Parts: sequence; structure tokens; C-alpha cells
Amino acid sequence: MDLLRPAHERRRVAPTRPDCVYPSAVDGIYTEVFYPKQSMHVLLIEDDALVATGIVAGLRHHAMTVDHVDSARPAQAALETGHFDILVLDLGLPDEDGMILLQRLRRDGYSLPILILTARDAIEHRVSGLQAGADDYLLKPFDLDELVARLQALHRRTAGRSTSTIQHGTLSFNPVNREVTLGGVRIELSRRELALLQALLGNPHRILTADQVKDCLYGFEESVESNAINVHIHHLRRKLGPRIVETVRGVGYRLGEAGP
Repeated sequence: MDLLRPAHERRRVAPTRPDCVYPSAVDGIYTEVFYPKQSMHVLLIEDDALVATGIVAGLRHHAMTVDHVDSARPAQAALETGHFDILVLDLGLPDEDGMILLQRLRRDGYSLPILILTARDAIEHRVSGLQAGADDYLLKPFDLDELVARLQALHRRTAGRSTSTIQHGTLSFNPVNREVTLGGVRIELSRRELALLQALLGNPHRILTADQVKDCLYGFEESVESNAINVHIHHLRRKLGPRIVETVRGVGYRLGEAGP
């Protein structure tokens, strides 16, 4: 697992502060490279392997990038080394109560949305969780569609949008039902292509480095082929138009015009 490797061997991750701006030189001219608003990257903290496997598969089916840890210690390490849009937290962890972890994260300044997913159904537990800093509270057993809807609502609220559909010229993308249309015609995209498109749409006029794009598409434990990003970009250009992804030489990629 990348979290346990020495720092110089870990897969490169994006910076952890969304307000940071990083200058990069292109032909002697400095260009601002921003931290990306990416397709949803979820950190799942769940010690039940069977439950976790089902959640990971379900969220990935909805074009989310998911990393899973089974206790508080690796969760803390993951948050210190990578960026996540949302944290899904089980309270009954083997090494530390999830409420203590939640309180510590908020005390340490972590502001990402946190959804508690637990079997603790008493009113006092729900009130305590929300007052400790959780943004939502979902009881087990749960319906996967409801979990997905709650995560999408939290992500949408964080991004400052009240509606799900993202419009870019003649291109329309609804992350809730993963529907993409171009000029009113539905376009089928793979999970990675959807994640790439959402990362680009979430960062109009901003440049994403290759490492930032990788972090939008892949979790910690997923292997990444050297040409994987180029392959996904090629497929997106073929389906949505050759200018949908602009290459900025020596820096990265940004959103272009959709259509032929």
C-alpha cells in the first residue's frame, strides 16, 4: 500500500490545500496551475471487509475514486498524504472510536465533508456526531443509492452548485445519473472518462498537471500505466471532439471546446 512506503516511493499526489496556486514556466512565461476540483475522491473508513467491498464497488460504479482503510491510524496517514473530497466514517473502528477521530480531524482543521455511516441508531448518537462536526449521518443497514445521493449532495454543496447538471457549450453532464450529451445526443463514456471529464468541467480555464489528473482518476492502491492518461484523453477527444482537452506543453491539460 502506498501509504506505508517511504515518501520517495509513494505515488505522487496533489497538494492538500484547495486554495494554493502553483506557478509553472511555459516558454519563459509563468502560468498559474491550480489545485483541481476533481471527480469525487472518497476516503472510506470501514473495518467490515464485506461492507467495504460492496461500498467501494458501488461508488466506483458511479464514477467515484475510492480509497479504503479499515482503522483510524491509516486513515490519518491517508489524509496527511493525499487529497479527498469526502470522508465516509464508520464509528466502530478497531483501534479508536470513530467519534474521537472525527473530533480530532475537526480540531486539526480538516474541513472536508464527513458522512458518518454506522449502526449506532440512538438519537443521542446522531446528535453527538453532527455536533462533533459530521455533515451527514446515515444508519446501517443502508441503501447504496441513498449513500450515493447523499455523497453527491455533499459534494455539490461544497462546490457551490444547487443543481447537478454541468453545462459547457453544447456539452451537458449530469454526475448523478452519469449522463453525458453533446448537442442533445447521448454519449457513452467509461468510468475513467467520466472522472476525467468531471475533473476538467470542475476546473474551467485552469491547468491540471498530469499528476493531478492521475489523482482524479486513480486511488492509492490502483496501478497506473505510463500511458494511461494519454489513452483516456485520446478516447475523450474521439467522443467529444478533438479540442475538448487542450494540452499545455510542459505543464498539463485544461478544458477546451466540445464538439467537432
